[in-house]
Amino acid sequence: MNTMEPGATAARFPGWLRIALIGRHPKRTLIRATVLAVVCFAFFKLFVFKLLVLPVRIEGNSMFPTYHDRGINFVNRLAYRHVTPQRGDVVGIRMAGPSIMLMKRIVGMPGETVAFEHGRLLIDGKQILEPYLEHPSPAPFLEPVTLGQNEYYVIGDNRMNSDRGRIDRDRIMGKIVL
Repeated sequence: MNTMEPGATAARFPGWLRIALIGRHPKRTLIRATVLAVVCFAFFKLFVFKLLVLPVRIEGNSMFPTYHDRGINFVNRLAYRHVTPQRGDVVGIRMAGPSIMLMKRIVGMPGETVAFEHGRLLIDGKQILEPYLEHPSPAPFLEPVTLGQNEYYVIGDNRMNSDRGRIDRDRIMGKIVL
């Protein structure tokens, strides 16, 4: 027997839809959802964004035009766990603790002699092509610098507006993901 008046619509969800969406006990479902949200937040905040990837905000134009000012990227801390950094990799470099990093490109490998002459990169006296630079920026002159066994030479893509220099391998936090 129909107890609803003609033209009236059901004000409540059908029973099976309510059970599927919020369960038989809405208060318990709310508590479980809240606990799950807190656990997921803590997992990502404390584990993923501290140990696996580090968010990095770009400030400045040293990596322009490849990376823009005020952009956000991530440093993959596991990228160099079993392999060594390679020429052309963009890396996060720890400066003063894990919260202050520079983002630079590796151009010189351990044991090489790095120089910049006439705006070109020279490794061991030979010009190196840099296909990762979409818009090559001339670099200021640099006398030849020989790197040690555990040193890399880094510079930003905006060569005229970038800090550069040799860094130890233990200062490289990881590879830029995006």
